[in-house]
Amino acid sequence: MPRPIAATIHTTALHHNLQRVRQSVPDAKVWAVVKANAYGHGIERVFEGLRGADGFALLDLAEAERVRHLGWRGPILLLEGVFEPRDLELCSRLGLWHAVHCDEQIDMLAAHKTQVPHRVFLKMNSGMNRLGFTPARYRAAWARLGALPQVDEISVMTHFSDADSPRGIGHQIEAFNAATQDLPGERSVSNSAATLRHHTDARLRSDWVRAGIVLYGSAPDFPENSPAHWQVQPTMTLATRLLAVQHLQPGDTVGYGSRFTATEPMTIGIAACGYADGYPRHCDTGTPVLVGGVRTRLVGRVSMDMVTVDLAPVIAAGIPAGFGTEVTLWGRASTGAVLPIDEVAQAAGTVGYELMCALAQRVPVAVDGTA
Repeated sequence: MPRPIAATIHTTALHHNLQRVRQSVPDAKVWAVVKANAYGHGIERVFEGLRGADGFALLDLAEAERVRHLGWRGPILLLEGVFEPRDLELCSRLGLWHAVHCDEQIDMLAAHKTQVPHRVFLKMNSGMNRLGFTPARYRAAWARLGALPQVDEISVMTHFSDADSPRGIGHQIEAFNAATQDLPGERSVSNSAATLRHHTDARLRSDWVRAGIVLYGSAPDFPENSPAHWQVQPTMTLATRLLAVQHLQPGDTVGYGSRFTATEPMTIGIAACGYADGYPRHCDTGTPVLVGGVRTRLVGRVSMDMVTVDLAPVIAAGIPAGFGTEVTLWGRASTGAVLPIDEVAQAAGTVGYELMCALAQRVPVAVDGTA
């Protein structure tokens, strides 16, 4: 028998979260962002739940090929554009739309021989200071692209740095609107946080929203708001079972480095999950976990293959806790109780994105149709 740890991808939760995005921006089209192998979920595993999107957005050409092989005939957008001239040949063959964020990418297009002009998204650096043309250079880049026979329609786009925080989008949307005033073409400006938090802002018009982390059941502005606040559901559950139970006396320690010392008699469980499964080693005593659907905490240091959990709340709830009892590291327990991945990530000093993407290859992954 394999180890009892497994991840489950919830198809109907993906569908629900996509519909939640549409409720926020009913007049916009939705890119389902599936970069990084669909945030660690697996492109093939999420496709059925997200095929109601208007398009798929990603970074990697190989991932774009995978989406096409799944039978998708709609738009696919390369969010970072092409990396070398021959990438444009694959864009032509697969019918990919692609971002243009630098002069070198315009040079590649100018030298590209094609019978079918390309649909491009010209990116502005409105304050994120990663990719894109500054507002001062943006219109010149647009004019240069517009003069190329290799280019068909030009859409305009930018990316917000603080849509999830009090600073908000004002400083960037003002710069973007000023530089793109009167330019034709569709606009794509809203990420998950902007879609949820700022969709009523009159300055914000996004013909295409780029829904990323919200599709996967995480709150883009956690801890200010929880997934429940935004009415999104977890799309990945990481679950395992107890391997053993130990009874401690005051003064007994737990795990490597004796990071936890019992101050009173207590019962702990040992669960089959560790950092080799992608669970963060930085999760310390107090990190939330569900045992038998009851919320409790980790105690001691996470090891390669095991974690230890405090069974006192489980016993107090009248739940038998022993060999084989279900342990939910994040996601939805079989009882229906939910542990948001954001809470586990916060305990590790990171974000839910990283935990999703860090799921180890040795963890079996299944797909179900339930939320």
